[in-house]
Amino acid sequence: MRIFKNILDFYIESSLHVALAVYALIRVTFFKLNIPYDEPVAYFGFYGTVVGYNFIKYDELARIKKVELTTKFKLIIALSVVSFFASVFYFLKLTFFTQSIGILVLLITILYTLPLFPKRENMRNWGGIKIYLVAIAWVGVTVVLPVVNKELDFSFQIAFKCFQRFLFVFILMLLFEIIDLQFDAIPLKTIPQRIGIQKTKLINYLLIVFFLLLEFFTPNFNGNQFVVSLFVSFILFVFTFFANSNRNKYYTSFWVESVPFFWLVLLLVFGQHF
Repeated sequence: MRIFKNILDFYIESSLHVALAVYALIRVTFFKLNIPYDEPVAYFGFYGTVVGYNFIKYDELARIKKVELTTKFKLIIALSVVSFFASVFYFLKLTFFTQSIGILVLLITILYTLPLFPKRENMRNWGGIKIYLVAIAWVGVTVVLPVVNKELDFSFQIAFKCFQRFLFVFILMLLFEIIDLQFDAIPLKTIPQRIGIQKTKLINYLLIVFFLLLEFFTPNFNGNQFVVSLFVSFILFVFTFFANSNRNKYYTSFWVESVPFFWLVLLLVFGQHF
């Protein structure tokens, strides 16, 4: 049992799980916008997420706190290096405009992690801004990159999907903020810190309903896909209902981050027929 826990912890802490979530959302975009499978975009999103998230999580530890290089930490570094070269490989296969968007997302990641000005904190610690930066970055990688790489025009339908994806990620981030309430520093000014858990849950319920309504009113409405979105909304509703600051780390870092994978599986299995 301990071996399984160690493997699960490495899987989560090395950012493989969140990278799979990004990969799943890119595949969801392919499915919902009828974009043929695009391997460079899908794998650039996956490997780039491993590199970006590990940089965000471990840069300060390695650069400032000088943590001990345990075996697990060395393995995470090795995985990050391999993922870096893999992401560069797939980056070079993208169109020039897609590469430009990828670089923009990279700059957001760097500014999120490193101080923008001397003697100033990084953007991650700017009060109330973290949740919006993360949502925008995820929309960029999981919706904009697939669309741009196929040189599609930015139609009303695509704009709709960008906004809906922003809401989806925002909902997930609110769940993280509820669970992390007891650990987040007060200057972060997260939404649960400012209005409390119950009001944050109420906001999440409303956003989930709005997320589902957007699916209903989207151009080229598909009834089967709407039912899949209904299932996804129900999953989000359940996770919100049971969320509290006493939940363990696996509640969000594994289960909540698995929602994009559930969404993809439901689309692949039930998206065309019931």
